[in-house]
Amino acid sequence: MIVYLGTKKSFMRDATNGVIAGKLDELFISLGIGKESDPEYKSWAASLPRLGLVLAYNSSIDNDVAVALEYQIPLTSKRVDFMIGGSNEDKDNVVIVELKQWTECKATDKENVVSTFINHSEKEVVHPSQQAYSYAKLIENFNEDVRNEKINMIPCAYLHNFEEKYKSQILDPRYKEALDDAPVFLQKDSEKLSDFIAKYISKPSKKNLFDIIENGKLKPSKSLQDSIGSLMNGNKEFEMIDEQQVAYATILKLVEKSIDSEEKHTIIVQGGAGTGKSVIALNLLAKIINNGYSCVYVTKNIAPRYTFQNNLIKGKHSISFLKGLFKGSGSFVDVKDNVFDCILTDEAHRLRRYSGLFGNLGENQVKEIIKASKISVFFIDEDQRVTMSDIGTVEEIKKQAAALGSKVHCGNSLHLVSQFRCNGSNGYIAFLDDFLGISKAASYTMNIDYDLRVFDDPCKMREELRKYNVNNKARMIAGYCYPWNSKNDKTQIDICLSNGFKAQWNFTTESFATDLKSFEQVGCIHSTQGLEFEYVGIIIGKDLQYKDGKVITDYHERYLKTDKSIINVRTPEDKAFADMVIRNTYKTLLSRGLKGCFVYCEDDALRKYLKETINNFRAGEKVMSD
Repeated sequence: MIVYLGTKKSFMRDATNGVIAGKLDELFISLGIGKESDPEYKSWAASLPRLGLVLAYNSSIDNDVAVALEYQIPLTSKRVDFMIGGSNEDKDNVVIVELKQWTECKATDKENVVSTFINHSEKEVVHPSQQAYSYAKLIENFNEDVRNEKINMIPCAYLHNFEEKYKSQILDPRYKEALDDAPVFLQKDSEKLSDFIAKYISKPSKKNLFDIIENGKLKPSKSLQDSIGSLMNGNKEFEMIDEQQVAYATILKLVEKSIDSEEKHTIIVQGGAGTGKSVIALNLLAKIINNGYSCVYVTKNIAPRYTFQNNLIKGKHSISFLKGLFKGSGSFVDVKDNVFDCILTDEAHRLRRYSGLFGNLGENQVKEIIKASKISVFFIDEDQRVTMSDIGTVEEIKKQAAALGSKVHCGNSLHLVSQFRCNGSNGYIAFLDDFLGISKAASYTMNIDYDLRVFDDPCKMREELRKYNVNNKARMIAGYCYPWNSKNDKTQIDICLSNGFKAQWNFTTESFATDLKSFEQVGCIHSTQGLEFEYVGIIIGKDLQYKDGKVITDYHERYLKTDKSIINVRTPEDKAFADMVIRNTYKTLLSRGLKGCFVYCEDDALRKYLKETINNFRAGEKVMSD
């Protein structure tokens, strides 16, 4: 969606007369987007008049060339600040300008990342050149009409307040590749920016460039197909085996038969934790795109999206636009029917009714995903619903598919059973179900080589876990029973347990699984669901206890001020749902480890019962204890 559309002449008039920010504000409201924040309004009022002067410098840029402001890239929350489109030497070009009000920044040792002050605090953010480049690549590589009409997307950045003494930081040689792709213009570079625009745009295009950008068909480019295909090829982390291959082949065949028809199809793949749902989804993503169709991978949790895209992309600047293939579940609120050929929704049990930061957008995420794609594939495990807002069930998917006329596919070949985590033990999963009271196990035993230990001292558990962190593949994770004191003050401690154990919650949700500094912190369900580690150390809080011969839950022990997974518990049905959420949360956490799981329970009785239960499942083996 483009918020403001005009010409160079009309934009310069609005910008220099001081009315551009007010017009944008009115347009946001009239388009139903909502009123923007005060900082956003102030940035328009400060930056856009400067850009108006830049255009006024150069009379060789025709007054009737097209200008667009605040273009939201399809299926992202990202907006392009400014675009100007026209032609030069019979070539159609659109110059993208990323605007920043920064006065300074510092170079960092992280690829294409700088540190600067935003809202009175220092933050690490993407380099403006890389940001502009990625926006241009997203448009170019996903909009088939932009490619067919040979519209060139030319990115750059304009930091009109940037002080000269910090120039060496923003232009540091480590950012050379990004700067080559998208030059940055600073406070004294207004005329250089004007000349840069004039190099590509001198007169209006004969085509409606911004109509093509806004309404073009979404289809991956050949370069995108080749990139993701080569990335997946030989990537052992995402190789499929046994029934994963069967499910993959079943889905792919259906997609190939149906993708060019007018019919809608909804595919439901069921499987417990560790059965390879994500592996299948990522292989399908690569294959479908490589076949020339539009497809995206969707999950609610940011942590697996961040980890998977980084594992695929490996930080290579030239293919960083592939990150656009990974979407959040709330990305489809305003998307038209069948925009995508296929949407692959992982962790579908985490889908919610409403989207947006405040839960005030959309109608139903299941419905919105089915509506937006010809073929929708949902990978689901109902036992991993871990908040009271999770609506993802097989029944809900079938209901919404029927309402939208989408044929449902759900059968044995789409039901995953084999366990590829926890050393391949279905018995371990059965043990978790039995111990947590989710379901009674049949005749499974745990006579496997899986390193399961219960600790009486959380400090000893942490130090033992540290020995297994040689590949940065071990993490401590806890139930949400502790305050988040360090959220705004990094000197504060969040989790205090017996024997002097102290720790903080993870500082970042998305990179907790991969950051080299994360071992000392403790992850939560939101930073680990959908991911796996070699070893995990699980802290079971007092929301899970053992009393009167039963494992019980107590949602009052959850730290409800910052944890929104359990809210508005009033009726018996609410209490039953809260009980399920707590049990499912610990099953999810206790099944994150590939090779081993260490456990500490705050409740002494639960810890004793856990040891006894493990002994029973080990078919005579003694539980390993500290």
